[in-house]
Parts: sequence; C-alpha cells; structure tokens
Amino acid sequence: MAQEMAEQPEVIAGLVARRDEIAATVAATLPQRHVGTVLVARGSSDYAAVYARYALEAIGGRHAALAAASLHTRYRVTTDLDGFLAIGVSQSGRTPEIVETLERMGGCGARTLAVTNDAGSPLANVADGVLALGAGEEVAVPATKTFTGQVTAFALLAEALGGTPRWPRTDWDRTVDVVGELLTDVEAPAAAAEVLRDVQRLLSVGRGYLYAVALEAALKIAETTSVLATGWSPPDLLHGPIAMAGQQLHVLCHATPGPTFADVAEAAAALRERGATVSAVTQPDADLPVDGALLAVPAGIPEPLTPLVYVVRAQQLAWYLAGLRGIDPDHPPSLQKVTQTR
Repeated sequence: MAQEMAEQPEVIAGLVARRDEIAATVAATLPQRHVGTVLVARGSSDYAAVYARYALEAIGGRHAALAAASLHTRYRVTTDLDGFLAIGVSQSGRTPEIVETLERMGGCGARTLAVTNDAGSPLANVADGVLALGAGEEVAVPATKTFTGQVTAFALLAEALGGTPRWPRTDWDRTVDVVGELLTDVEAPAAAAEVLRDVQRLLSVGRGYLYAVALEAALKIAETTSVLATGWSPPDLLHGPIAMAGQQLHVLCHATPGPTFADVAEAAAALRERGATVSAVTQPDADLPVDGALLAVPAGIPEPLTPLVYVVRAQQLAWYLAGLRGIDPDHPPSLQKVTQTR
C-alpha cells in the first residue's frame, strides 16, 4: 500500500499527459445526442463515481447520476437509456455485477465507457470505449493509486465534455507537486494516527467535491483498521445521525475554502458541542473547531482538483493507524482485492 501510494504523482501526471487522447476517446464514445451520464461502480470506484457526478455536472454541463446495479442484475429492469453515456468504473474490470450492468445498459440504448486499470478486462470487453488508467498493477487490497487515477480521469473526462481546457498545465503541475510533497511528510500523519489510536467509532464528513473523499476516507480506515467508520455530508448528518455524537465518537472533517466550507464547519461545531472529538484535513489557517489532529494541506489547488490532494492524507492516516493496531494494511482480514458481487 505504501509503495502504491508513493506512485500516485506519476499516475496523475501520466493521465494528464494523455489529455488529448482521453478527449478523443470521450468524443468517439458519446451518443450522438448526449442527454446525460449514468455511472455504476462499487467500493472505492463508487466513491470516484461520486466525484464524477459533481465534476460531470459542474464542469461537463451534463446531468449525471449513479445507477443501482441490482436493478439490472437482480430485478432485470429495462430502461430507456437512449442518449445516455453509461460508465462502468472498476479498478480490476472484473466485478461481475459491474460488467453485467454496463452490458445491460448498453442493451438499453446507452453508449458505454469502461474506466478501468485493465484494458483487457471483461468490463473493457463489453464497452464501446475504454479509458484505461495505466496505473500499473495494484497489489494491496485497499485501492490508492487507482482511486486517484479514477478521479484524475473523471476530471479530464468532465473537461472534455465541457469543450474547453478547464485547468492550465500549471494547475496540474501544482497538484502533482503537492501530492508528492504530502507523501514525503511522515510526521503529521503518524502524529494524527496516535491521536486516533483508540478510536472505535468515526464519522468522516465532507461536502461538494470532498464528499467523495469523506466516503473514501471512511472506507480506507474501516478496511485497514476495523474501526467502525462511515462517511457523511453535513446535511445528512444533521438530519438525524448527529444523535450518535458523544465522548466516544471521533469526527474527521475534510474541508477546503469554497461554497461548502461553512457547512462542514457548522457540522463540526455541532458535533464538538455534543462531546465528539474533531480532527480535520484542511488548510493550516482554516477556521474549524479542531480539538484532535490537524492534517494540513497546502493552498493553491483548484477546488475540483482538491480530492487528489486531500485523499492522500486519508490514505496516510489509514496506513499509520493500521500499523499502530498491528494490522497489515496490504492484506486486511477477510478482504480480497477483487470482490465477486452480483
């Protein structure tokens, strides 16, 4: 896992270097009259798809939604998907329900695109177009470099749908550099893991582009440490689950300056008032009510690209916390790299 985390700057830069190729793949795969996009995925890929929903709508200018695989694999529904781009997202390209759902959506009239790290996988074979991540083999059970690869691919895909370059090369270079800088910082995540060493329940909170990171952070911590961790947006949290707050609860906030920062800060304050300990991944001078650990990230990254930076801090925290708990993060108990769900 640590080695694969270290490869993330190279994975991001490699995809950005293929910007024109990715735009051409998108153009060749789109339906003639593109009315919207539907995505199907599981696990970390599902959370990359959550990011895609934001990016495709805000940057690509097209409606996007997440599909329920069971409607296709269990209920065998037939829906009119004429004019839709259906995207199957899978690191391995071998999860049966993702392959079957994408194939069935193609049969319902959608044009289909596989976003995968294996261009020869079953998912790629049933798709009209393939966006291969080129991240190299990922051995550790917890996905790291393939998640950041998927997020990068979706940012570029959204940019292609929007019709014009969204970010100059300097923004991408800055993002790659910051990811590399964070990966060399071992002191901050190690110290944060010490703060969370005995945590049993954790809420991971984020909104907007960082909602996907909140979900992914919860998954990384849960699968590598066996902590009961769940991801939430602030409005969902305030609609009931905040009742869980108390002295035995730890909160990990993911917040960047922008339209959703105040929402995360409000939720953090409400949770802290009820006795929860609040840690955060944010900029050093951010106004958040932190009384736990602070995992700082530099400023200067465009908000839609911040997930690439913030998720690195979540990965580091999970890795160090697993070590403190005596768990091998590469092979967590009872988990497999490819999950055979249907």
